[in-house]
Amino acid sequence: MWGKRDGFVVHDRAPFNAEPSRSALAEGAITAIDTFYSRNHGPVPDIERREWRLVVTGLVGQDLTLTFDELTSRFIPRSVVATLQCAGNRRAGLAEVREIPGEDPWGPCATSTAEWRGVRLCDVLDAAGAHTGDDLHVAFTAPDVSSLADPPQPYGSSIPAAKARSDEVLLAWEMNSAPLPRVHGGPVRVVVPGYIGARSVKWVTGITVQPRPSDNYFQATAYRILPPDADPDTAGPGDGISLSSVALNCDILEPDDGATVSAGPLTVRGYAFAGDDRGVARVDVSLDGGRTWCQADLEPEQSPWSWRLWSLCATVAGPVTITARAWDTTGAMQPESAAALWNPKGYANNSWARVHLHAN
Repeated sequence: MWGKRDGFVVHDRAPFNAEPSRSALAEGAITAIDTFYSRNHGPVPDIERREWRLVVTGLVGQDLTLTFDELTSRFIPRSVVATLQCAGNRRAGLAEVREIPGEDPWGPCATSTAEWRGVRLCDVLDAAGAHTGDDLHVAFTAPDVSSLADPPQPYGSSIPAAKARSDEVLLAWEMNSAPLPRVHGGPVRVVVPGYIGARSVKWVTGITVQPRPSDNYFQATAYRILPPDADPDTAGPGDGISLSSVALNCDILEPDDGATVSAGPLTVRGYAFAGDDRGVARVDVSLDGGRTWCQADLEPEQSPWSWRLWSLCATVAGPVTITARAWDTTGAMQPESAAALWNPKGYANNSWARVHLHAN
């Protein structure tokens, strides 16, 4: 479905929400398009390049309308390698603590990395004479109408103007040197490196510079961490903590959880991602429940906005639980317990990663 490889875990077919297997995600630092996870909130729009228009309005010197050809020819193209991670990544670990009704049980693979090519959002804002100021926000709208919203509405989101004007934020039309696939937001999407995937709006057709965050359901009500005792069905705009930067996270991709492996040498592989302007400094791996730790080998950083894959050669026998945790360049470490992070929507699980094996 949608050009994805065999072995995808499909959580929903309409809207299409699916993640690759752990082993598929471990194949490379750049995730193949047929392996990249897919998160959607409504039907996937079908927009021809020749029909696509982008309208920039709000606190601007003059409203600006761009065709696809104008966008791609008027501004200098840029590329950035960036990891996108769903706010619900690893939700299944929180659901083991306590039930999370109505939410897809994403595993650790709702995260992927691609090389994106497009134009800097700041260049387009400048072309419209957009007002500047750190107290402003840049809102995005798209044509995919979601029935998940209350009331049903097109998808929208926003980011602070300071982030919008950062060099890494793109209006992208290519993914891994190929035209941006429809299911991933083609013909043009926003790419906001370091922020949760929900802020990288697909099929973007509208940009508004405004004095406050977007009042769209997916900014004002959804993608917010509510207190554990809150009722998400009655939560309103502004309740909870709005999600933006991705929390430091890591997980184990090989071997798979529950696998039976041969006793003896075993290579453990995984990813770590720090989000926004932080880097991954270290990954520790334990085979004894966290009593002792070994440092994993980190692969070279693809860019300041991408994950780092890691590996460790270990010797295993009998039942084994492998635990992994990451440290970022500020000296922060992941929290140990998923129970301490539980929230009613199951967002931002960045607790220590664990897989259980039997080696014989």
